[in-house]
Amino acid sequence: MLHPINWQLALPYYAAALAFGYLLGSIPFGLVLTRLAGTADIRQIGSGNIGATNVLRTGRKGLAAATLLCDMLKGTAAVLIAYHLFGQDLAVLAGIGAFLGHLFPVWLGFKGGKGVATYIGVLLGLAWPAALVFGAIWLLVAAVTRYSSLAALVASAATPLFLWFNGDRQEAQVFLLLTVFLFIKHAPNIARLFRGTEGKIGQKSAPAADTPST
Repeated sequence: MLHPINWQLALPYYAAALAFGYLLGSIPFGLVLTRLAGTADIRQIGSGNIGATNVLRTGRKGLAAATLLCDMLKGTAAVLIAYHLFGQDLAVLAGIGAFLGHLFPVWLGFKGGKGVATYIGVLLGLAWPAALVFGAIWLLVAAVTRYSSLAALVASAATPLFLWFNGDRQEAQVFLLLTVFLFIKHAPNIARLFRGTEGKIGQKSAPAADTPST
């Protein structure tokens, strides 16, 4: 839990950490990288999302990989910078801010990605063993079902449980919150999974399909 604190004195620092994380997380790397590379506006193709999955639809695998890495590292950077400057509590808030910034970037009318890559990046910064568990679960579920969205949902649902039983109680509560947001952003994917119409890994989808995005 957060340490006992004088809120009147600490609130400006907490707000600053949250805002710092939000601004860093709201950098739309998918849009920036594709624009620099001279490709089409990523918001006008595929699902319209700014994550690496949609960037891959440009046919530029390198750009998609760069987007995935940058979306991850902005979450990690927000946590580590805040931790170095101000300590654990503010690092947690910066991580939350980075995740929310990716989901709801002010520069794009609050229409961002679905948060998987940034979720992993924040997890790397706050509790890296849990990030390894997330990756292992994702790979297992994806290999068995070939559903990227289902793999992300299962791995994110397992993350707070792993953190709790590993003794990381504060982080478990934080990632329970982030997991709720991730599930909300994946509501269309969940609906398609129940209908049996969700696209599988490696399966070509229609240009306007709303598929999983990071």
